[in-house]
Amino acid sequence: MNETQSYICEKSERLDIFLADIMQQSRSQVAQLIKKDAVFVNEEVVNRSGQKLKVNQVVTVVFPSAVSNPAQEINFDIEVLYEDNDVLVINKPSGVVVHPAPSVKEPTLVDWLKLRGIRLSTLSGEERHGIVHRLDKGTSGVMVIAKNNYAHELLSTQLKDKSMGRYYLAVITPPLKDDIISIEKKISRNPNNRLKMVCDDSVGRDSKSLFKNLVLSNDEKSQLIACKLFTGRTHQIRVHLESINRHIIGDKVYAISPKNEKAERILLHAYMIYFIHPTTKESLSFVATLDSYMKEYINNKFNTEQIDEVMDIGYIKHGFTTNS
Repeated sequence: MNETQSYICEKSERLDIFLADIMQQSRSQVAQLIKKDAVFVNEEVVNRSGQKLKVNQVVTVVFPSAVSNPAQEINFDIEVLYEDNDVLVINKPSGVVVHPAPSVKEPTLVDWLKLRGIRLSTLSGEERHGIVHRLDKGTSGVMVIAKNNYAHELLSTQLKDKSMGRYYLAVITPPLKDDIISIEKKISRNPNNRLKMVCDDSVGRDSKSLFKNLVLSNDEKSQLIACKLFTGRTHQIRVHLESINRHIIGDKVYAISPKNEKAERILLHAYMIYFIHPTTKESLSFVATLDSYMKEYINNKFNTEQIDEVMDIGYIKHGFTTNS
């Protein structure tokens, strides 16, 4: 049976503001309840978040039952970098899909989270698993997961207001001509290929990336770069690089020429993340080490002494300091 809760309005105000305040939830969560016809005012269903309430009106919420789908058995390991009651920080392996989808048959990161007991649900009953931001299947690296709805709300806000940030590493070809490049272009779905995104300043969503040269390969045909994101659009790093005729080695979707440098996986790694802890308000940062394949590839192509120097996170952050 669905849980029902009633509240009495003590002053004239918007329905969504009233419920968000009295239930200590976000207005977006309240809006989802209203969309599901789960909110009643004086026993009449309401479909507008902005409806103005009158004093002494009774607002009733019928909370939908939480959806719960069984987890698939997993066939991969995930390194945990940090965990407490509110957040989980992981190093996602390349090849692991984050979200389930009809086209995805293999187990996903969400299945791994379910098996760890991380099962959040929204007020409107949808199942979610603390995913605040995502990484593409082939991309490895650091992700932060919320372990409760309060943490999810605050971390999502940080992602929007830029108090959460990420630095990536990538091996690209051909090398960048400048030491640092800033790209601000709108990104939208490619109308000719639904698997790709495209830069199009006439449509799409604003996006900004910074790319920093770290070191050239021994044959000077490829380059290790650092990437700093100011927005989180789908395929942002890959499509921004394509817009300047560069691509990440191992990227089979945005590759300029598949006959060039080949790799078993896309050489893109989420290297570091920083955010404010939702409960303690402490500033935290975590670095995810490269997997053995990407580490070996870089060691074979680059001067290892230079690599050790430029992969220092302090060096990378300093390189972006005066250019952001």
